[in-house]
Amino acid sequence: MSATIEPGWLAVLNEEFEKDYMKSLKSFLQDEKTRGYEIFPKGSDIFNALNSTRFDDVKVVILGQDPYHGVGQAHGLSFSVQKGTTIPPSLKNIYKELTTDIEGFYTPTHGNLTQWAQQGVLLLNATLTVRASEPGSHQKRGWEIFTDEVIKALSEKRENIVFLLWGKYAQQKASLIDQKKHHVLTAPHPSPFSVHTGFYGSNHFSKANKLLIKNNLKPIDWQITP
Repeated sequence: MSATIEPGWLAVLNEEFEKDYMKSLKSFLQDEKTRGYEIFPKGSDIFNALNSTRFDDVKVVILGQDPYHGVGQAHGLSFSVQKGTTIPPSLKNIYKELTTDIEGFYTPTHGNLTQWAQQGVLLLNATLTVRASEPGSHQKRGWEIFTDEVIKALSEKRENIVFLLWGKYAQQKASLIDQKKHHVLTAPHPSPFSVHTGFYGSNHFSKANKLLIKNNLKPIDWQITP
Protein backbone atom coordinates (compact mmCIF):
# COMPACT_ATOMS: atom_id res chain seq x y z
CA MET A 1 0.00 0.00 0.00
CA SER A 2 1.48 3.29 -1.09
CA ALA A 3 0.67 6.51 0.73
CA THR A 4 1.48 8.58 -2.36
CA ILE A 5 -1.51 10.90 -2.57
CA GLU A 6 -2.27 14.36 -3.91
CA PRO A 7 -0.40 17.02 -1.88
CA GLY A 8 -3.55 18.82 -0.75
CA TRP A 9 -4.98 15.60 0.67
CA LEU A 10 -1.64 14.64 2.19
CA ALA A 11 -1.50 17.95 4.03
CA VAL A 12 -4.75 17.20 5.87
CA LEU A 13 -4.38 13.42 6.22
CA ASN A 14 -0.66 12.89 6.75
CA GLU A 15 -1.00 12.16 10.48
CA GLU A 16 -3.44 9.33 9.75
CA PHE A 17 -0.71 7.26 8.12
CA GLU A 18 1.27 7.22 11.37
CA LYS A 19 -1.59 6.06 13.57
CA ASP A 20 -1.85 2.53 14.92
CA TYR A 21 -5.00 1.64 12.98
CA MET A 22 -3.30 2.44 9.68
CA LYS A 23 -0.21 0.44 10.60
CA SER A 24 -2.47 -2.51 11.48
CA LEU A 25 -4.32 -2.09 8.19
CA LYS A 26 -1.08 -2.10 6.24
CA SER A 27 0.03 -5.30 8.02
CA PHE A 28 -3.34 -6.88 7.26
CA LEU A 29 -3.04 -6.10 3.56
CA GLN A 30 0.50 -7.45 3.44
CA ASP A 31 -0.68 -10.63 5.14
CA GLU A 32 -3.51 -11.00 2.62
CA LYS A 33 -1.01 -10.89 -0.23
CA THR A 34 1.36 -13.27 1.55
CA ARG A 35 -1.50 -15.75 1.87
CA GLY A 36 -2.06 -15.54 -1.87
CA TYR A 37 -5.28 -13.56 -2.00
CA GLU A 38 -5.89 -11.24 -4.93
CA ILE A 39 -6.80 -7.74 -3.76
CA PHE A 40 -8.81 -5.13 -5.66
CA PRO A 41 -8.13 -2.50 -6.74
CA LYS A 42 -4.43 -2.78 -7.57
CA GLY A 43 -2.08 -0.97 -5.20
CA SER A 44 -1.57 2.10 -7.37
CA ASP A 45 -5.36 2.65 -7.52
CA ILE A 46 -6.17 2.32 -3.81
CA PHE A 47 -6.11 6.10 -3.35
CA ASN A 48 -7.36 6.89 -6.85
CA ALA A 49 -10.34 8.85 -5.52
CA LEU A 50 -8.02 11.28 -3.72
CA ASN A 51 -5.54 11.48 -6.58
CA SER A 52 -8.23 12.06 -9.20
CA THR A 53 -9.96 14.88 -7.29
CA ARG A 54 -7.69 17.38 -5.55
CA PHE A 55 -8.69 18.40 -2.02
CA ASP A 56 -9.16 22.02 -3.07
CA ASP A 57 -11.26 21.01 -6.10
CA VAL A 58 -13.93 18.87 -4.41
CA LYS A 59 -17.43 20.15 -5.25
CA VAL A 60 -19.54 17.00 -4.89
CA VAL A 61 -19.03 13.81 -2.87
CA ILE A 62 -20.66 10.49 -3.83
CA LEU A 63 -20.14 7.87 -1.13
CA GLY A 64 -19.99 4.14 -1.81
CA GLN A 65 -19.32 1.28 0.57
CA ASP A 66 -16.98 -1.31 -0.99
CA PRO A 67 -14.89 -1.65 -4.16
CA TYR A 68 -16.20 -4.04 -6.79
CA HIS A 69 -14.75 -7.52 -6.21
CA GLY A 70 -14.64 -8.86 -9.79
CA VAL A 71 -11.66 -8.98 -12.13
CA GLY A 72 -11.18 -5.79 -14.15
CA GLN A 73 -13.78 -3.79 -12.27
CA ALA A 74 -12.47 -1.71 -9.36
CA HIS A 75 -10.07 1.16 -9.96
CA GLY A 76 -10.51 3.20 -6.80
CA LEU A 77 -13.59 5.28 -7.65
CA SER A 78 -16.98 4.51 -6.09
CA PHE A 79 -19.60 3.13 -8.50
CA SER A 80 -17.05 3.30 -11.34
CA VAL A 81 -15.58 0.40 -13.33
CA GLN A 82 -12.76 0.23 -15.82
CA LYS A 83 -13.53 0.52 -19.52
CA GLY A 84 -14.19 -2.83 -21.15
CA THR A 85 -16.03 -4.09 -18.08
CA THR A 86 -19.79 -4.67 -17.98
CA ILE A 87 -21.61 -1.72 -16.42
CA PRO A 88 -22.86 -2.89 -12.98
CA PRO A 89 -26.59 -2.75 -12.12
CA SER A 90 -26.33 0.18 -9.69
CA LEU A 91 -24.44 2.29 -12.22
CA LYS A 92 -26.97 1.37 -14.92
CA ASN A 93 -29.64 2.74 -12.60
CA ILE A 94 -27.61 5.91 -11.99
CA TYR A 95 -27.39 6.42 -15.74
CA LYS A 96 -31.14 5.81 -16.08
CA GLU A 97 -31.85 8.49 -13.49
CA LEU A 98 -29.53 10.87 -15.33
CA THR A 99 -31.46 10.42 -18.56
CA THR A 100 -34.58 11.80 -16.87
CA ASP A 101 -32.82 14.36 -14.66
CA ILE A 102 -30.36 15.99 -17.05
CA GLU A 103 -31.71 17.24 -20.37
CA GLY A 104 -29.86 15.72 -23.32
CA PHE A 105 -28.06 13.07 -21.26
CA TYR A 106 -27.55 9.89 -23.24
CA THR A 107 -26.60 6.51 -21.79
CA PRO A 108 -22.80 6.07 -21.80
CA THR A 109 -21.17 3.07 -23.43
CA HIS A 110 -18.89 2.36 -20.45
CA GLY A 111 -18.80 2.74 -16.67
CA ASN A 112 -15.59 4.66 -16.07
CA LEU A 113 -16.49 7.79 -14.10
CA THR A 114 -13.06 9.43 -14.18
CA GLN A 115 -14.56 12.37 -16.08
CA TRP A 116 -16.68 13.18 -13.03
CA ALA A 117 -13.69 12.91 -10.70
CA GLN A 118 -11.68 15.31 -12.83
CA GLN A 119 -14.43 17.93 -12.48
CA GLY A 120 -14.50 17.79 -8.70
CA VAL A 121 -16.73 14.81 -7.89
CA LEU A 122 -15.05 12.81 -5.13
CA LEU A 123 -16.04 9.18 -5.69
CA LEU A 124 -15.17 7.77 -2.28
CA ASN A 125 -15.75 4.26 -0.97
CA ALA A 126 -15.83 3.79 2.80
CA THR A 127 -13.58 0.72 2.40
CA LEU A 128 -10.78 1.09 -0.14
CA THR A 129 -9.84 -2.55 -0.77
CA VAL A 130 -11.52 -5.94 -1.06
CA ARG A 131 -10.52 -9.56 -1.51
CA ALA A 132 -11.35 -10.94 -4.97
CA SER A 133 -14.82 -12.49 -5.13
CA GLU A 134 -15.48 -11.78 -1.44
CA PRO A 135 -17.57 -8.62 -0.96
CA GLY A 136 -17.10 -6.91 2.38
CA SER A 137 -13.98 -8.91 3.18
CA HIS A 138 -11.92 -5.83 4.14
CA GLN A 139 -14.57 -4.03 6.15
CA LYS A 140 -13.83 -3.08 9.77
CA ARG A 141 -10.08 -3.36 9.26
CA GLY A 142 -9.42 0.38 9.54
CA TRP A 143 -10.40 1.83 6.18
CA GLU A 144 -13.64 3.26 7.58
CA ILE A 145 -11.66 5.23 10.17
CA PHE A 146 -9.51 6.71 7.41
CA THR A 147 -12.37 7.59 5.07
CA ASP A 148 -14.32 9.14 7.94
CA GLU A 149 -11.32 11.43 8.40
CA VAL A 150 -11.54 12.30 4.70
CA ILE A 151 -15.14 13.39 5.18
CA LYS A 152 -14.34 15.28 8.38
CA ALA A 153 -11.47 17.14 6.67
CA LEU A 154 -13.76 18.28 3.87
CA SER A 155 -16.44 19.29 6.36
CA GLU A 156 -14.07 21.30 8.52
CA LYS A 157 -11.78 22.91 5.95
CA ARG A 158 -14.04 23.46 2.92
CA GLU A 159 -17.43 25.06 2.24
CA ASN A 160 -20.45 24.51 -0.01
CA ILE A 161 -19.71 20.90 -0.97
CA VAL A 162 -22.72 18.83 -2.05
CA PHE A 163 -22.78 15.40 -0.42
CA LEU A 164 -24.92 12.79 -2.17
CA LEU A 165 -25.74 10.09 0.37
CA TRP A 166 -27.49 7.11 -1.20
CA GLY A 167 -28.74 4.32 1.05
CA LYS A 168 -28.65 3.82 4.81
CA TYR A 169 -24.92 3.14 5.00
CA ALA A 170 -23.94 6.39 3.30
CA GLN A 171 -26.56 8.34 5.22
CA GLN A 172 -24.91 7.33 8.50
CA LYS A 173 -22.03 9.58 7.46
CA ALA A 174 -24.24 12.67 7.63
CA SER A 175 -23.25 13.09 11.29
CA LEU A 176 -19.69 13.83 10.13
CA ILE A 177 -20.78 16.75 7.96
CA ASP A 178 -21.38 20.32 9.12
CA GLN A 179 -24.66 20.99 7.36
CA LYS A 180 -24.46 24.69 8.14
CA LYS A 181 -21.52 24.89 5.71
CA HIS A 182 -22.40 22.11 3.26
CA HIS A 183 -25.36 20.58 1.46
CA VAL A 184 -26.54 17.00 2.08
CA LEU A 185 -28.94 15.26 -0.32
CA THR A 186 -30.23 11.80 0.61
CA ALA A 187 -31.99 9.09 -1.39
CA PRO A 188 -32.32 5.31 -1.42
CA HIS A 189 -29.41 3.35 -2.88
CA PRO A 190 -29.46 2.90 -6.68
CA SER A 191 -29.18 -0.89 -6.41
CA PRO A 192 -31.95 -2.94 -8.07
CA PHE A 193 -33.28 -3.77 -4.59
CA SER A 194 -34.07 -0.17 -3.64
CA VAL A 195 -33.89 2.03 -6.74
CA HIS A 196 -37.67 2.16 -7.13
CA THR A 197 -38.20 3.40 -3.56
CA GLY A 198 -37.05 6.94 -4.26
CA PHE A 199 -33.73 7.00 -6.09
CA TYR A 200 -35.54 7.33 -9.40
CA GLY A 201 -36.91 10.85 -9.49
CA SER A 202 -34.61 12.17 -6.76
CA ASN A 203 -33.02 14.54 -9.32
CA HIS A 204 -29.82 14.70 -7.29
CA PHE A 205 -27.65 15.57 -10.26
CA SER A 206 -29.59 18.64 -11.32
CA LYS A 207 -30.09 19.64 -7.68
CA ALA A 208 -26.34 19.41 -7.08
CA ASN A 209 -25.66 21.63 -10.09
CA LYS A 210 -28.21 24.21 -8.93
CA LEU A 211 -26.48 24.36 -5.55
CA LEU A 212 -23.08 24.76 -7.19
CA ILE A 213 -24.33 27.55 -9.44
CA LYS A 214 -25.96 29.26 -6.45
CA ASN A 215 -22.52 29.34 -4.82
CA ASN A 216 -20.82 30.67 -7.97
CA LEU A 217 -19.22 27.34 -8.79
CA LYS A 218 -19.08 25.69 -12.21
CA PRO A 219 -21.68 22.92 -12.49
CA ILE A 220 -20.74 19.32 -13.27
CA ASP A 221 -21.08 18.04 -16.82
CA TRP A 222 -22.53 14.65 -15.94
CA GLN A 223 -22.28 13.26 -19.47
CA ILE A 224 -19.73 10.44 -19.74
CA THR A 225 -18.23 10.45 -23.22
CA PRO A 226 -16.75 7.38 -25.00
